[in-house]
Amino acid sequence: MSTSVSIAPRRLPEPAAMLRLIKPVTWFPPIWAFLCGAVSCGVPLGPNWMLVALGMVLAGPIVCGMSQAANDWCDRHVDAINEPDRPIPSGRIPGRWGLYIALAMSALSLAVGWLLGPWGFGATVVGVIAAWAYSAEPVRLKRSGWWGPGLVGLSYEGLPWFTGAAVLLHGAPRFEIVAVAFLYAFGAHGIMTLNDFKALEGDRVHGVRSLPVVLGPEVAAKVACTVMSLAQLLVISLLLVWSKPWHALAVFALLLLQFAAMRVLFRDPKGKAPWYNGTGVVLYVAGMMISAFALRGL
Repeated sequence: MSTSVSIAPRRLPEPAAMLRLIKPVTWFPPIWAFLCGAVSCGVPLGPNWMLVALGMVLAGPIVCGMSQAANDWCDRHVDAINEPDRPIPSGRIPGRWGLYIALAMSALSLAVGWLLGPWGFGATVVGVIAAWAYSAEPVRLKRSGWWGPGLVGLSYEGLPWFTGAAVLLHGAPRFEIVAVAFLYAFGAHGIMTLNDFKALEGDRVHGVRSLPVVLGPEVAAKVACTVMSLAQLLVISLLLVWSKPWHALAVFALLLLQFAAMRVLFRDPKGKAPWYNGTGVVLYVAGMMISAFALRGL
């Protein structure tokens, strides 16, 4: 005689799963970009440290966390194939709680953005719209291997950089700041392409045309690294034009180290993509801060 014990489905989210849903590991790029923007504008940070801290929290845990929750909710069917242990497909965040969390954090983003003044609020509105446009139907720009990573690159690097400068300046940043922020956002397209490698199988099944799916891992890796390198070469050129040779040299040295890491990546693009995200990308973002200090001295 056998007995079975039925376990009632969870009705409320598991607290640890809620933290995993908003993925703290993804907060660093927008936080760093916001800080780069604040540094680049030339306004003293000491007297404005509370404003800078609030902006960093908004860019990372709140807006980026919201975008991760929205993406996981909209990707729950894909994640059931790629990563079934994630909070939503595993049932640790049951029912429609994933959606409710994403919507609540969208409202929180707008409320905190309002505290940063008109430029900060306007940028927050753009960030929230971009997050949902990336993940949600019928727009769902992540279906495109070109538009999706481009939008995320702008949202993770370009928009926070611009916002960090605009909030402290209480106005539009000058051309040099916008140009460098855009170039690093453009280069981040490559970072996002490498991030798509982990979802290769599920993307194929559900028709997400990421570059690893469309071009294959080998070609997609080369495209990603080309985009990242080109962006940094253009930044180096601008720094030389703006009479910042030492900053340009430092960014170039970091790029040379990335070239060495790229050679490792090309040997096994799918297997080494996570490794490159922990090495080459760190070198990439280090160059961002060097460039921010160069802009501060103009």
